[in-house]
Amino acid sequence: MTGPELAEAGRLLAAARRPVVFTGAGMSAESGVPTFRDAQIGLWQRYDPQELATPAAFRADPALVWGWYEARRRGVRRALPNPGHRAVAAIQARLTETVVITQNVDDLHERGGVPAPVRLHGSLFAPRCSACARPAPVPSDPPVPHDGPVPHDGPEPHAPEPHDGPLTPPACAGCGAPVRPGVVWFGEALPSAALDAAVEAASGCDLLLTVGTSALVHPAAEIPLVAARLGAPVVQVNPVPTPLDAICTVNMRGPAGEVLPALVRAAWPDADAG
Repeated sequence: MTGPELAEAGRLLAAARRPVVFTGAGMSAESGVPTFRDAQIGLWQRYDPQELATPAAFRADPALVWGWYEARRRGVRRALPNPGHRAVAAIQARLTETVVITQNVDDLHERGGVPAPVRLHGSLFAPRCSACARPAPVPSDPPVPHDGPVPHDGPEPHAPEPHDGPLTPPACAGCGAPVRPGVVWFGEALPSAALDAAVEAASGCDLLLTVGTSALVHPAAEIPLVAARLGAPVVQVNPVPTPLDAICTVNMRGPAGEVLPALVRAAWPDADAG
């Protein structure tokens, strides 16, 4: 990728000292992780994700909701970080004050080299008690690689498994109530510590790079606006226009897995962009 947008974005990144990288579902979609807007498959075709992802749905049918989230989590474990994830890790390695904020609930940033992203919407890998909030163990899975090419001789990350379906959630070891997924459901507030950390980072950054987010889910979508209002340049990487276009200093159209490695190389020609 070449052009004036890449050159300008590379200049801004090279000059930054406290950047924020803000990622959304498009980042993980390039690794084969379905977004909420993608069609469901197998048993789950009958269900609207937005109706399953609510406290009311879990109260009404814990096994159905837990089974769906376990299917999603297993799909994520079959996915691998893409070059975009590795490029974000390269930015953080070069600029150690970089803060990575994500709306995604997978673990691809961690496996891609970012040890502690700020998670606005929680994690599929942090289940907790639905009553007392005690952390619960993650159900065991076969080991997965941390990096490397996406395999083509096995199931796609979102392919159904023979045991997909309702699954009784484990009981909390403390109080016996059902364990729930550690994600933010529709109608729930964002975790205050994560939201505070995100706002603080956006308020103090000297560049905000927004990647693969539709900017439609609030209040997370406000994070780039915080940086822009305080004068930080905003660089957007997205294949399609979003509501953030108007506030962005640079709009880079394309997939994160292509644009971000090119951006890292534009900023630092000697960098290993993954």
